[in-house]
Amino acid sequence: RFMRANIEAERGRLLMTKGEMCEVLGVTLKTYNSYIRDGMIPSDVLEKLHEITGKSVDYLLGLRDQEQTA
Repeated sequence: RFMRANIEAERGRLLMTKGEMCEVLGVTLKTYNSYIRDGMIPSDVLEKLHEITGKSVDYLLGLRDQEQTA
């Protein structure tokens, strides 16, 4: 099954626990786990993920293999 490994990789890079990420995003652990297992992610949560990580939404969703810098 597809997983959004980039979201988890960025969480790890930021040294955040899943609980801390959930708190910042304002979601439950069950909802966060759904997001990383290919569940629908609302645009406001995607915006928060972008703000937290500094990475593009395309990268976070796995639509790009790696983050490209301008």
